[in-house]
Amino acid sequence: VHYDMYKETADWLLERTKIRPKVAIICGSGLGGLAEVLDDKTDFPYSDIPHFPTSTAPGHAGQLVFGRLEDHECVCMKGRFHFYEGYSMHKVTYPVRVFFLLGVKTLIVTNAAGALNGSYKVGDFMLIKDHINMPGFAGQNPLRGHNDERFGVRFPCMSDAYDPDLRALAKQTAKEQGLDSLLQQGVYGMQSGPAFETIAECEVLHRLGADAIGMSTAPEVVVARHCGLRVFAMSLITNILVRDYDSNEKANEEEVLESTALRTKDLQTFIRNFITKI
Repeated sequence: VHYDMYKETADWLLERTKIRPKVAIICGSGLGGLAEVLDDKTDFPYSDIPHFPTSTAPGHAGQLVFGRLEDHECVCMKGRFHFYEGYSMHKVTYPVRVFFLLGVKTLIVTNAAGALNGSYKVGDFMLIKDHINMPGFAGQNPLRGHNDERFGVRFPCMSDAYDPDLRALAKQTAKEQGLDSLLQQGVYGMQSGPAFETIAECEVLHRLGADAIGMSTAPEVVVARHCGLRVFAMSLITNILVRDYDSNEKANEEEVLESTALRTKDLQTFIRNFITKI
């Protein structure tokens, strides 16, 4: 993927909307409803956007939505791209560099995740303070290959990937909204999917320090930080991962989407309130 492709995509979008977003939101499984918080919306199906991939995962609509939230101009991805869909890491993260060229300064990422931490409950929100990128361990890093200095440096720092000031703002927002009891803070473990984790894999990630596991987010965050964007990320805990061989529980997509539906309104209100504080 070359710089000219990202630029062509960004220019195509800028010609078709008056919105000049400073905030971008990537919506996780079943969380596309977050785009509904925007006013003066303009929707672009992914299939219409030059060089854009299309989303094939359940719970991912496949639209880029531009709009306003009070005096904040935003762009929202209703549906993201996953490595498990067969895309390269460069394609998975393609929109993030487009956002950078649109003038975005802050990236908000949401996802659905399964809990490893025994104190988490279904329906909790986990503020992500750090991640463990298992595909990255295996060499699948979105920055692999030629580095274009117009986006960022060859060896970007990741120890400050998740902005602490934005997390503090999120805690304040949750408190005002009465969501304190649902708010957790932890480490997100990414595995590539699409198969859910084995019990042994859960145990490995738990021992490494992961509080929840999902199949996304880390690649987009790595590329966002490479571009110098501030990042805030949050998981909706949709299921408790099986860590006992005697358990009859089984992780499944339906459970994830059902749990998401129950919390969508709370999450929409939270994101709306949060963005207006940035």
